[in-house]
Amino acid sequence: MAQFIRIYNENPNPKEIAKVVKVLQSGGLVIYPTDTVYGLGCDITNTKALEKIAQIKGVKLEKANFSFICNDLSHLSDYVKQIDSVTFKILKRALPGPYTFVLPGSNNLPKVFKKKKTVGIRIPNNSIIRTLVAELGNPIISTSIRDDDDVLEYTTDPELIFEKWQNLVDVVVDGGYGDNEPSTVIDLTDVPEVIREGKGSLDIL
Repeated sequence: MAQFIRIYNENPNPKEIAKVVKVLQSGGLVIYPTDTVYGLGCDITNTKALEKIAQIKGVKLEKANFSFICNDLSHLSDYVKQIDSVTFKILKRALPGPYTFVLPGSNNLPKVFKKKKTVGIRIPNNSIIRTLVAELGNPIISTSIRDDDDVLEYTTDPELIFEKWQNLVDVVVDGGYGDNEPSTVIDLTDVPEVIREGKGSLDIL
């Protein structure tokens, strides 16, 4: 059964952060808050954990469109091909924030994603998940946890999330109520194209 760990966004407790990082390092699955909806993720370098997430989501891992959550823009060059200054300015303006940017993937993508030409990058405006990524030392793969209820697309209450997911994951981080609106997805591989309008404003383009 999963651990239920309370962490405060204003001031994430290093002890609690270390507990979650340990789980990620050992291939565990974690549900955590972002600046939009709660996400499900694991260490992007752990293929077994990635396969578990793909299985939960009912998709083939090679075909899955998972985002990478980074702590800041310094990880970009690891996974993204060189981008031009216009693209970089958009990223600087928008991040951290409720956006997922689709960018051209580099040759350094983890083995399972080698065939993918693009990668979705997220840097949420949420200290809990960004501190987790910083302590882990590399990005976390991320996918939102949708609800089966047609009215409620996303569960916002961490206790209800725990009830539903406690036997599927290793940790549920309680970071307070989440949002029920997903991130805005923008493709920057060519002319900026909005793929999904979500919480982020489009004034950044």
